[in-house]
Amino acid sequence: MASTSFAPLRHRSFRFALVSSFVSSSGTWMQSVAMGVYLQVTTHNAVWLGILTLAAWMPSAIASPVGGALADRMSRERIIQISNGVMALCATTLAVLYLTGHLQPIQAVLIAIVEGFAGAASWASWQSLLRDLVDTDEVLAAVSLSSAQFNLGRIIGPMLAGVVMGFGSAGWCFAINAGTFYFVVLIYGFVKSRPRQLVAPVGHLFDQIRHGAKTAMAVRGTRSPILSIAVIAFILSPFISFVPTMAIEVFHAGEVGTSSLVTAQGVGAVLGAILLPALAARTSRLKVLEGSLIVMIVGLAGYAVSPTLSVAVVVMVVVGAAYIGTLTGLNSVVQIHAPGGERSRILSLYTMSLSVAYPLGAFSQSFFVHRFGLRPVTLISTGLMVCVYLAVRATAPRFISVMGDTPTPSA
Repeated sequence: MASTSFAPLRHRSFRFALVSSFVSSSGTWMQSVAMGVYLQVTTHNAVWLGILTLAAWMPSAIASPVGGALADRMSRERIIQISNGVMALCATTLAVLYLTGHLQPIQAVLIAIVEGFAGAASWASWQSLLRDLVDTDEVLAAVSLSSAQFNLGRIIGPMLAGVVMGFGSAGWCFAINAGTFYFVVLIYGFVKSRPRQLVAPVGHLFDQIRHGAKTAMAVRGTRSPILSIAVIAFILSPFISFVPTMAIEVFHAGEVGTSSLVTAQGVGAVLGAILLPALAARTSRLKVLEGSLIVMIVGLAGYAVSPTLSVAVVVMVVVGAAYIGTLTGLNSVVQIHAPGGERSRILSLYTMSLSVAYPLGAFSQSFFVHRFGLRPVTLISTGLMVCVYLAVRATAPRFISVMGDTPTPSA
């Protein structure tokens, strides 16, 4: 059973953690869609979407490495509870402001910053907790199931957002999201990971973060995926931020179009997260990783030239599967190669790499999207990614091959 995609589900605490994360992910995506629609309809300016993305993700530059260091020294379950409590208060504040008619775009941005800090700390603990909830040979499957629940939430959340906004308003989406965070706080009281040796608090916290960063860059098996995710997130990932722009400004489909595109990406991501580990077992993780990246590039180019919303929705399913295959593949490489005593810190650097590059890319591209339109900007991004991939393939093939099946213990 350990070789199957669903083997980690035999562990009770993993099931609890996965279910609570799914509920929270659904609420998060509900709020994300509602907030995107609110900003696009209120401002009709893609730059605000870039600003929101920057505000929500940039706190990870600080919170991810700090959260990773704390996760090596403290109970990861308790960190997740505290972080989700903070996010619950943020979502509650959003709901109250919206439902009382006082929410402004700048307030949404400020709340997103606070929620971003808490979310990054929680994610750092969740990422490193996975390996303590399952067996070693189940790590890839656990990471894939984690991605699947997150993206299943990407299906359920937007669908619920469309229903809730249709019968109510975005404010109720924010309120429901607050409830999902409180649910996580409750459930994690029942999650018990295997006993582990906590890292002794020797030296300053930031000295430990610095040491983790040095280790991450010294080990080829962690350096390559951390740098890779930064490039991919900066160039390709911003398409996620501009889904409301595509739906509302290009296809004139409003909140229904936005929900449809986000849901389609979620469907693809779930399919990819379930099917790709089995494919990797038959071939190799590296082949699936490279194949996923290539399919994502081609898919995004197709998305950019889609003539109708229906075509874009179908293409987005493919993009969703390829995108999650790329992210899951890179994440699992870090999981496998990171030294046990520094795993949380190194994984937090991976998260920071994604969480800094993505909003910077979205913010940078938002000005071009506002000036030239979304279609040409997306096409240029895919062309740039092709150039980067071919250049690395030609000049530094070892950078890619090190992410293969055999762990590299040292640089």
